[in-house]
Amino acid sequence: MSSHRLSKKSRYIAWGAAGVAVVAGAGIAAQASSAATVWPAQKTFTGRAFDTCTAPSAAAMKAWKANGYYGAAAVYIGGKNRGCAQPNLTASWVKSVNSMGWKLIPLYVGAQPPCQKSANPEKMTTANAASLGATDAKDAVAKASALGMKAGSAVYLDMEPYDTANKACNDAVLTYVRSFSKTLRGKVYRAGYYGFTSSSAKAVATATDKTDLPGNLWYALWDGQDTTTADWPWNPKQFTDHSRAHQYMVNSKETRGGYTITVDRDTWDAPVAIVG
Repeated sequence: MSSHRLSKKSRYIAWGAAGVAVVAGAGIAAQASSAATVWPAQKTFTGRAFDTCTAPSAAAMKAWKANGYYGAAAVYIGGKNRGCAQPNLTASWVKSVNSMGWKLIPLYVGAQPPCQKSANPEKMTTANAASLGATDAKDAVAKASALGMKAGSAVYLDMEPYDTANKACNDAVLTYVRSFSKTLRGKVYRAGYYGFTSSSAKAVATATDKTDLPGNLWYALWDGQDTTTADWPWNPKQFTDHSRAHQYMVNSKETRGGYTITVDRDTWDAPVAIVG
């Protein structure tokens, strides 16, 4: 099981508490923000991507790019619940790997659900979910901007598993996610979301009220299927037009060009960062 976001023990606890049922939902994901805002053209990547806890060295990224298997990499730009130090993740690193041809996927590990059993540095409450969502989104934009990821970039909010049957908890999560996404869009950054098909992604995909929810969904379903369509568990009309990504395998230890990295594998068909 991946340990990129929470500690390994915490992710086992969270995943177990959430269960494994997949429920099909309906409705169309909210996509656009204010019509008055002039948005930079979306930068989309379609192909194989990976995410790993600590951004690899520039030398490793160069070797892996030459190998040709992956074309995009997710990087953890911030959040109080980010699990790993990032000694390589600087503006110069971003510029360098972008020049190699890599597409980058900014991931922000924000506040986690109040009912989640994992011990996290930041958890939302019913009372502060809206204000905390706005505060964290502003921080995510500041972190992305400092790395050279420009307006128009997508930023993906990481939400780990939780008990969606707990209504108060689920309502708090959706309040936080709406506030985070709305604030991102207000800063002209596209709203993305990483979650699990059994819980956190399901909550967004099946919410009756789509107001201010993220327009791009990165779903974790570790079934080994390199696809964003064949195993999509909800309404096929949702998150279309290059708005889906799928994390289909975790903790894959791979050696490419002489560099060994443990990664999670993703199929990508969604917006990425705008750099340069």
